[in-house]
Amino acid sequence: MSGELQDTICAIATPVGEGGIGVLRISGEKAIEAATGLVKLRSGRPLESVTSHVMYHADLLEAMPVQEPQAGLVQARNWRPVSSLAIDEALVVVMRAPRSYTAEDVVEIQCHGGPLVLQTLCEAVIRRGARLAEPGEFTKRAFLNGRLDLTQAEAVLDTIRAKTAGSLRIAQEHLRGALSSEIDRMREALIRLLAHVEAAIDFTEEDIAFIRPEELAANLQKTIEELSRLASSCREGRILREGVTAAIMGHPNVGKSSLLNALLRTDRAIVTPVPGTTRDVLEEVLNIRGVPVRLFDTAGVHSTEDPVEQEGVRRSLAVMEQAELLLIVLDGSMPLTEEDHELLARHRDKKRLVVVNKTDLPRRIDSSALSSSEHDEPACAVVCISAKTGDGLDDLRDRLRAMILRADFEPGESIVVTHLRHQSALLKAKEALTNAAGSVGAKLSGEFVAMDLRAAIDALGEITGAVSTDDILDRIFREFCIGK
Repeated sequence: MSGELQDTICAIATPVGEGGIGVLRISGEKAIEAATGLVKLRSGRPLESVTSHVMYHADLLEAMPVQEPQAGLVQARNWRPVSSLAIDEALVVVMRAPRSYTAEDVVEIQCHGGPLVLQTLCEAVIRRGARLAEPGEFTKRAFLNGRLDLTQAEAVLDTIRAKTAGSLRIAQEHLRGALSSEIDRMREALIRLLAHVEAAIDFTEEDIAFIRPEELAANLQKTIEELSRLASSCREGRILREGVTAAIMGHPNVGKSSLLNALLRTDRAIVTPVPGTTRDVLEEVLNIRGVPVRLFDTAGVHSTEDPVEQEGVRRSLAVMEQAELLLIVLDGSMPLTEEDHELLARHRDKKRLVVVNKTDLPRRIDSSALSSSEHDEPACAVVCISAKTGDGLDDLRDRLRAMILRADFEPGESIVVTHLRHQSALLKAKEALTNAAGSVGAKLSGEFVAMDLRAAIDALGEITGAVSTDDILDRIFREFCIGK
């Protein structure tokens, strides 16, 4: 990020498009100065004199060049030069440092949310000395100014992108510092151990035992177990944050699109009795028992001479390769065919759930044949439903959640990490402490233990930003939108 902290920045903080309210945010040492002259308070008070964190009614006026009457023309009785242009009326709040999101002086202007109004307002602020903020620059300044640590900064974005109540709950816990506190607690414990080890090194000739080897080993082992538990939570944390990809696969006319519509409770996909109606891949995000699921409805997998259907089958196969979970839909009103068995034999390395559809019709499928040894197919969980009547859909949702998350996992019951960056640092710290414990057990010199303790402390510091590099910061904040 090329921006400097001494610059005053501005950006539109509300989404692109029309809205009832639009917000422009200005932050920096000269934020109030950049808004002065543009913001005219209805009370007549100068902007720099207002009380911090109080909303004021104002007009937004842009200065215009004074127009002189043309030579030779008689000036009309009511003619006068125009010196300002009314942009809008607004509510304005000044938040003085350090009591603001960025810990800098901040001015927020709430006006009507028309694109032209906001663009005109933003350009007027830039003409007064501010520059357009880069993606994530407001949050990056909050981090650099000590307002947030890195886990809290990441939680800001996770809160914005949360798709389920579970993912929102975890993001809010991180934003309130739950993960930071846990990391800081472990890091402080390791710093105390390091102090004991280094003191023993410095005073080795004094024959003073600052910490007994067995006590040191026990403390190291306790922290190793805590790191393991926290690192192992990353799978569930990432699933709740990012979701999982699932593909509905099956032959034409088995009810794949009907299943998508039933889960969405809306007619998203076109459904007809004609086989091959779906010729492209449809994608939707569902909330399945608190888990965000990117669900793909694929074209029926079959042999065809139609070039359009061939392209649809090719795309379907590509989606199936990338999906983490497969829903294999079969027609329960028809006997299993050799093509069905071939479909069941595909993608043995993936999690799969067989969905027997059309239970509202007379059943002709042989469920026992789904795991027939004659065809050497791996065992799959089976659920029977009717996409037409909705029968069995609750059981399907329960099965899907059980396949995705641990049965005993509930968001909010314990601290969960949600980013691979967190997990990587935790595993790095665990490896360093394992080496330190090995050195203690082998009765090696304290210098070896101290070196590994420092490595573990630094690894934990990477999570909260106590130890950071420009590369880490750029990777994190470039995911943000402009204005946040």
